[in-house]
Amino acid sequence: MSHQTYICPSCNKEATIPQGGPVPVCCGRPMVVEPLPACTKAPADPEMARSGDADEPCDDGTRPKKG
Repeated sequence: MSHQTYICPSCNKEATIPQGGPVPVCCGRPMVVEPLPACTKAPADPEMARSGDADEPCDDGTRPKKG
């Protein structure tokens, strides 16, 4: 079963509740869903440009230009 983590906006207390369960209350207010962590993907460099990462541009510039 999947779980959801909530954080209290007042005291930063965390609570983990099963997915679809009731929103917990802390400090008299409903807790908010924990935000997603910041992206930690390393910046691309020329050495690793074609390492199999699917995060490529839509147009990679390899098609011939139209006249």
